[in-house]
Order: sequence, then structure tokens, then C-alpha cells
Amino acid sequence: MTPLQRAIEDSLAITRQLAAFEQPLDRAAAMVLHCLVSGHKLLICGNGGSASDATHLATEFLCRFQEDRRPYPALSLTANGEFMTAVGNDHRFDEIFSRQVWGLGQKDDLLIAFTTSGKSQNVLLALKEAKRMGLESICFLGRDGGFTKGVATLELLVPGKTTTRIQEAHKLLFHVLCEVVEAKLPKE
Repeated sequence: MTPLQRAIEDSLAITRQLAAFEQPLDRAAAMVLHCLVSGHKLLICGNGGSASDATHLATEFLCRFQEDRRPYPALSLTANGEFMTAVGNDHRFDEIFSRQVWGLGQKDDLLIAFTTSGKSQNVLLALKEAKRMGLESICFLGRDGGFTKGVATLELLVPGKTTTRIQEAHKLLFHVLCEVVEAKLPKE
């Protein structure tokens, strides 16, 4: 089997397992919809490829997904390099997301976090800060969930073995999330 054929087979195997996510994904959509239509914002974080997913998801709500509509507030906590390097220098890198949740988060905002391993200390601290502040959270996890499992209000745990396949599954899940939410968002 070629590397491409193997990747396709692995991706299909994980994608088939995502059918089990219908109820949690519906709950995630309800959480996002409630947050946005009540005038609150999404705070979204992740590291590496998951940082790209965080920015991608924020863009789908702040700009648009498929339909023209008004923008909705969604902030990628990964997009401010100056802030992240200042926190890394003056405090600890582990605090780059939690300090933003603390500083930007308000009642009824929603934190969405991505971690394929479940072992990102800075994501864990952001989720804990959201909980301390009374904010709900959604976490896209991979593998066995690592030490982050059990912290978020709602978890979407993709049981893959490789980061690439987990990230592909996360992207499919968050695109469906956007599709479901956008269909119910007011256009004006």
C-alpha cells in the first residue's frame, strides 16, 4: 500500500467513527449558538496545527462560513504573537491562553480549545481558568484525552493514533459545527 493509500484508509477509518459524535456535536452547536445570539463571544485556542484550527474556526464565525451574514465575535487566542511572547518571557508559556481567558473572558462567553494529545499544559490552564470564571468550554481532544480529559464542559475526543488524522477529524467536526450553527444564526 502506498503512503497515500494508507493515509486515505486511515482517514476513512477515523471518519467512520465520527458518526458517534452526532449528539455531542449537537450539544456543542447549541452551546455556540447560545453564546453568539446572546451577544457573547467565542475564545478559541490550541498549539501548532491546533493553533491553525483555532484561527480557522474563529474566522468562520467572524467572517462567514458558507453564507453571507453579519460577523459574530470569535477570537483566536493564538493570533497575538506579541502578547504570547511577553507572557512567555514575563510569566510562563503555560499561561499564554489562561491569561487571555482571564483578561478577555466575560460571563456567558465560551472557550473552545484544541489539543490532539490532551497534554498541552497551556490548554489545560485555559480550560481551568474558564471553569474558575464560570465559563462553559468545549475541547476537541485526540488519542486518550491525556491529562486534559474531564476538564471541559463538553469534549469531542477523536480516538486516533496520529496527530494528522486527529486534526483532519477535528476539522471535519468543526466544519459541521459551523454548518449547523450558521444555519440558525440571524443573518443581520
